[in-house]
Amino acid sequence: MGVCATIRVFDRGTDTPMKWWRHWLVACSLVAVSPMLAAQETTRMGYVNTERILRDAVPAKAAQQKLEQEFSKRDKELQDLAARLKTMSERLERDASVTSESERVRRQREFSDLEKDFQRKQREFREDLNQRRNEELAQVVEKANRVIRQIAEQEKYDFVLQEAVYASPRVDITDKVLRALANAK
Repeated sequence: MGVCATIRVFDRGTDTPMKWWRHWLVACSLVAVSPMLAAQETTRMGYVNTERILRDAVPAKAAQQKLEQEFSKRDKELQDLAARLKTMSERLERDASVTSESERVRRQREFSDLEKDFQRKQREFREDLNQRRNEELAQVVEKANRVIRQIAEQEKYDFVLQEAVYASPRVDITDKVLRALANAK
């Protein structure tokens, strides 16, 4: 109250008590808020667009190529099996009227078994691919976080956000992170 009580820029005799009280409150508020305003001016913050990092970073692209190479053979096998199923289905429909009942049942069972095998292989493929993708992305995220920490320490950022509803381009350091990841070994 000492600082606020000494601030008198008006004459108590001519101003009403309400005006005096209002001026006193404004002065005290300014004194109380000024340290927060000063702290805001010195706080450095940054923002990183994680989606761009996982899409455009050199390690992310390398991981994607690695996954494509690793799973391309199985993907091709599944495509071939799907084409074979389609051909079998078309032949079953086309020949249904001229095929004996026992032959039609045998072909139907063969088609059904092949379709179950295809669905099992397709499910296993998706599960394996998702697991490997998660492993590779975890490594990319780990590298990116390491680079983000280095940039934050070097450039003296107080904090860096990775998820935000909105971030001004002036605090966006995604391009710095992408360049650092491209140059990192």
